[in-house]
Amino acid sequence: MKLEDKYEPKRIEEKWAAHWVNNKSFRADEASDKPGFSIVIPPPNVTGSLHLGHALNNTLQDMLCRYYRLRGREVLWIPGTDHAGIATQNVVEKQLAKEGTTKNQMGRDAFVKRVWEWKAQSGGQIISQLKRLGCSCDWERERFTMDEGLSQAVVDVFVRLFREGLIYRDNYMINWCPRCESALADLEVEYPDEPESGKLYRLRYPIIGASAGEPGFIEVDTTRPETMLGDTAVAVHPSDTRYQQLIGKLVELPIINRTIPIIADDFVDPAFGSGAVKITPGHDPNDFEAGRRHDLEIVTVIGFDGRMTKAAGPYAGLEVGNCRQAIIKDLMQQGVLLGAQEHELKIGRCYRCQSVTQPLVSTQWFMRMKDLACAAAEAVRSGETEIIPPSWEATYYHWLDNIRDWCISRQLWWGHQIPAWHCGCGKMTVASKEPTACEHCGSKNIKQDPDVLDTWFSSALWPFSTMGWPEKTPLLKKFYPTSVLVTGADILFFWVARMMMMGIKMTEQIPFRQVYLHAMVRDERGQKMSKTKGNVIDPLDIIEQYGADALRFALAIMTVQGRDINLSASRIEGYRNFINKVWNAARFVSVHVGKIQEKESDAFVVRGGADLSNDLYSRWIRSRVAKTIEENVVGYEAYHFSDICAANYRFFWDEFCAWYVEISKFQLARYEGGEAINVIRTLLVVLDASLRLLYPTVPFVASEIWDTLPSLTSEERQALSKASFPRGDDFGGAFLRDLSAEREMNLVISFISAIRTLRSEKNINPALGLEAVVDGDESEVVLVMEHAQLIAKLARLNSITLNSLPENALTVIVSNLKISVVFPHQADVAEERERVVKKIEVLESEIQRTSEKLSSNAFLSKAPQQVVEKERGKLKGFEEAIKVLRASLDRSHQ
Repeated sequence: MKLEDKYEPKRIEEKWAAHWVNNKSFRADEASDKPGFSIVIPPPNVTGSLHLGHALNNTLQDMLCRYYRLRGREVLWIPGTDHAGIATQNVVEKQLAKEGTTKNQMGRDAFVKRVWEWKAQSGGQIISQLKRLGCSCDWERERFTMDEGLSQAVVDVFVRLFREGLIYRDNYMINWCPRCESALADLEVEYPDEPESGKLYRLRYPIIGASAGEPGFIEVDTTRPETMLGDTAVAVHPSDTRYQQLIGKLVELPIINRTIPIIADDFVDPAFGSGAVKITPGHDPNDFEAGRRHDLEIVTVIGFDGRMTKAAGPYAGLEVGNCRQAIIKDLMQQGVLLGAQEHELKIGRCYRCQSVTQPLVSTQWFMRMKDLACAAAEAVRSGETEIIPPSWEATYYHWLDNIRDWCISRQLWWGHQIPAWHCGCGKMTVASKEPTACEHCGSKNIKQDPDVLDTWFSSALWPFSTMGWPEKTPLLKKFYPTSVLVTGADILFFWVARMMMMGIKMTEQIPFRQVYLHAMVRDERGQKMSKTKGNVIDPLDIIEQYGADALRFALAIMTVQGRDINLSASRIEGYRNFINKVWNAARFVSVHVGKIQEKESDAFVVRGGADLSNDLYSRWIRSRVAKTIEENVVGYEAYHFSDICAANYRFFWDEFCAWYVEISKFQLARYEGGEAINVIRTLLVVLDASLRLLYPTVPFVASEIWDTLPSLTSEERQALSKASFPRGDDFGGAFLRDLSAEREMNLVISFISAIRTLRSEKNINPALGLEAVVDGDESEVVLVMEHAQLIAKLARLNSITLNSLPENALTVIVSNLKISVVFPHQADVAEERERVVKKIEVLESEIQRTSEKLSSNAFLSKAPQQVVEKERGKLKGFEEAIKVLRASLDRSHQ
């Protein structure tokens, strides 16, 4: 095969995406004797389409899976989707509304059937998009959280936990979304970063039977005056001397005229407002707990539809916001409202639809979390599971240490219906299979609980339910616990912690050995992407314009632990240019290989290092391959994805293309026969290793090029997906570090770069030849003269001599060499001196600023290590640059 002149990502990516799926290229073999490596995909919602968070998360997982396959591991990457109870039900309900009907008109069974039909037709969209991104999942093992096997696992877990007393049903305070008409867990309520402007109202409640000399009123503060209609007490702190004499007295609730007591409770903050608070057990979590402690009545004045109930008296039927306006007006008229002041509020909103949630008391199903949380925390504290980066450990512990019981029931029709059947005798039958009669009284008049389980309940079982648990399957034995979980830090509590708890409880093993938490993708200004801001980057548009490989490389190279990614289309375009560089370099190699193949069909059977060029340039580039292999291995072990990509980018663009390819052109113009063949062999083995290094990140372009390369061994060439990661002993030890070659080649490169820099700074025509005179360390002078022809060619010098240093020449210092360059007659030496002096002044300022930063304890203690090292590198660079400039200035005096 021959590489096309132009790289066309769409054609190539479609070709390879289909090839991998059709050939089952990533099927994991549970019977393999290779060591296992396993990942379960964070299941995207079945309603979803690919966004940048998915693109980042799955690119990183794919890099790991492709890397470990090359390293000889048996890799299982299980794909799948989540049934997304609320989101999916909303999608189908909107469809029904357009058709002029509702789920209630259809009935539950018909509605659930309709959702399954929608899932069959539209639910696979995001899976197709993940394939387009290049995800190397075991697609035959794709799972869905409501698959038959996974659903049975959910039921079995519920029944077991219920019988152990860890799941219970109770009348309790929950978060309610009026729009979704369902309970929400605490984690599913979001509080916007920017608090909303509100008011703190002060109300005056008259004290019944106040004695002479005692206050006739008690003042309370509230941000929600409409809830006063449900007050059943006023509370003060027991040690607050202002109210000691009022504890136990009664007050009259305005408008409703209900008599309520003044109680003492430690949860009251005497410093907040007046120090007295109204207690509304039906509409505030703290008040609910206080109500239980003091046996207070629960009065519900806000209904599940978001409107005021009959208990709200004259305000019944009003929407909450309208009720607030009406009651404020009435309280003012009655003299009950003393005033209001500005007060910032954090309003809870449903994480799905962003509607304002209401704290309401409802009969729901709950899971006891304390013991489960302790086990999950200990798994990390003991090191059994490692969180990366470790800065997230404190957050993980804080949430687990302060965990509350989890409300696991939802008032939906789509989802896992709770396996509990209610009977007229007042008791329940909880069973893994549908019972025919009540297990307590034998009545056949039983009815299943209408609620479904929180979607996160089933996804908490994902690492083991996808492998066939509770059956002891070969897949579970081979691949569980999983090797690593790669996910966003934003679902550390929603999903990661819950999987830890459920995995340890149900399997008596941790679900994963490592958890890598990546950051968020933001726009180029660091702002969160949102449709309202108009700054959303659609990854599908990016793939269409630049290709999936470019998007993957851009996301991976910007993934630095603990730092969000600021992404722009221009940055992706830059990495598309890198992909083109890879393509064009491969075409260069391919052309020369083709010329030799026409003459010698077996010219590229590489049996060892003897078949490769062994000159300085070949030894150097092969040593740099070895260095890049080392950097890759270290990067993958530490999840330093940015370092991996930076190393590969630097090697391929700066060392292979910018230097070795150009050197090979010089050599091939001079060599013939075996010498030329060995140079091309070196080009080919370096390209071979480069493709294997790049493959995990840019699999499409790497696979396409690899497929065109001739076999480098006498064995039949395998697909790149079946190849091995490059090692030092490849091709008879081709990729071993050669520090001597690196030192010598660095001098050659530095010499050429110094001349090029002078040309650029003086704006000398590149075609104009210059004269160079070299003096200094004898061994370095000898090395330069050995490679004088190459140096002169790449630096565009007419000659390099050892003559005496010429007058009016500019001198640069490279290592222990003085290089004097005679410029054309139009060069103004005085002007050059002035330019150098100014540049030295700028560098001195930079050195001072950077030195001060590095001597600051505050900077050293707070800045990430990578940032500190970057500053140290900059300082070293400034110091080296100023040394060269001062040497040049000194020389111009001579």
